[in-house]
Order: sequence, then C-alpha cells, then structure tokens
Amino acid sequence: MDTLLTLPVIQPEAAAPAKPRKPDWLRVKLPVGESYANVRRLVDEHKLHTICESGNCPNMGECWGAGTATFMILGNICTRSCSFCAVATGRPTEYDLDEPRRVAEAIKLMGVKHAVITSVNRDELKDRGASVWYETVVQTKQLSPETTIETLIPDVKANWDALQTMIAGGQEVVSHNIETVGSLYRLVRPQAKYDRSLEQIRRTKEAGKRTKSGIMLGLGETKDEMYQAMDDLVANGLDILTLGQYLQPTKRHIEVAEFIHPDLFAHYREEGLRRGLKYVESGPLVRSSYHAERHVNVPI
Repeated sequence: MDTLLTLPVIQPEAAAPAKPRKPDWLRVKLPVGESYANVRRLVDEHKLHTICESGNCPNMGECWGAGTATFMILGNICTRSCSFCAVATGRPTEYDLDEPRRVAEAIKLMGVKHAVITSVNRDELKDRGASVWYETVVQTKQLSPETTIETLIPDVKANWDALQTMIAGGQEVVSHNIETVGSLYRLVRPQAKYDRSLEQIRRTKEAGKRTKSGIMLGLGETKDEMYQAMDDLVANGLDILTLGQYLQPTKRHIEVAEFIHPDLFAHYREEGLRRGLKYVESGPLVRSSYHAERHVNVPI
C-alpha cells in the first residue's frame, strides 16, 4: 500500500497594520534668519537648555525667528519616563543655584517681551526644585520688569508646599499639562496620575493664578474622552487649553495612533469654549508655548 505524505498547510502571515502617514498639514519650515541665529548664539553662550530643542518642537523656527524661546531650567535629564517625551530620562546631575541669574540675564539680552519657563521633573529633590523656580521668576522680573512670564511647571507629586513656592514669584500664567485623557495615563504618563494633575490645576487656580494646560491628540483618545477631559479641566478651574498633534520623536517612543484633521481641531476649540474654557489654542502644530504671549490677557 502506498503511504500518503501529508504536508502541513502554511498560512500566509498577516500583514502588519499600516502606520498612518504624516499628512501635508504637518510640514514645517526649517529655522532660518538673523533673529533665529541670535537666539541660538545667546542660548549657547549662556549654557541654557530650551524645551524647543530637547522636545523637538516643530515651531522652533517660527518662535526663535521672532526672537523668543522657552527656557528649560533644572537641567535636561528628567526623572520621569513618559512614553511620548523626547527629553532624556535618568538620574539628574545638574543642580545649579546660579541658573536663575543666567536665565534672567539671557531674557534681558534677548529683549523678550513674554518668556516661557519650564523644567524637567526633579522627583529626587525634596522641594521638586521649587526654590530654583521661584528665584528664576523673581530675578527675571527684577531685570526685566516689563516682561510677562508663563511658567510651565511639572507634576509636584502632591507636594503642595512646593507648588505654592513655584507659583509665588509673580508670573502671569501658570501652566501644567495633563497631556492626555484619563484612560491613557498608564500608557502615556506611567508615573503621573490624572486626578493629581487636575488637583494641581485646581490648587493653582485657588491661589489666584491664570491657569493653563495642554493635551496631545492622536494617541488613541475618543471624542467622548476629550469632552470629558475638557469638562474635568473646567471643573478644576482651568482658563486656557492648548491642543496639538502628538508626533513620535523616535522609534523608541509611543507610536502615533492617528493624525487628527484640522477640522476636528477646530471642532474641539469650539467645544472647549462652549464647555466653559476661556481660551483654546487648537491646531496640529500647536504646542504649549505657541502664541503664549496672547494668553496673558485672558481674564481670570
């Protein structure tokens, strides 16, 4: 009797889902011009860090070309490992008590009318770096009394004394980004808590400050989740909200789930205003400090 040889049936491998292609509306111009070169020189000379560079901001050419920049204090190594952020993660080694003076002098030399100051997370410091925050704002105001200031502060991990110090220097706007909707926090901000960031905003508002926050779109959030986030922010005293497209900084970071059309950004802007926000900056290339000079005039 002949023996039949049965061969295994080989199934074709399922094709990997195609990654969304970057659309035309996300194209940006390369930074050029004399004003950009001047800012570049001053940043280098004063050994300053900017989130414009560390965060790979797509608006660096536009903002630096206008002679403005967002300064990042307390070093350029963060104690957090958020899956979206291009800033280096590790054990910070830099803690420069002279940094407030250098930042203040650079802002004066640049003739900045509105300065944005931010920082990495310094969870290893007892006061989260609050004393350096306070001195940076105070010394900037002393050297450039006409300059308005926004501080984009990190999560203080419920150290509310540190928060009060950070926001007491005389800045006009205090910003803290929630970054995404509550359901995505474990994926996007594993060392942060959605409710804790909302409480930080609420406490900042209770201290009499103009409050601001930002959300990245395209991480997998739904419309209903966005509406809920807006309602949560309004309930906790938020004045100003920025909405922008998440862009993957490197292959090691979380992938873009979706590129959001400008029409949906426009819809979210109208929804935010309808739900009680006083000002919404919304568009694919919007980042926290984009058009920040306009936000100091929002009534509180």
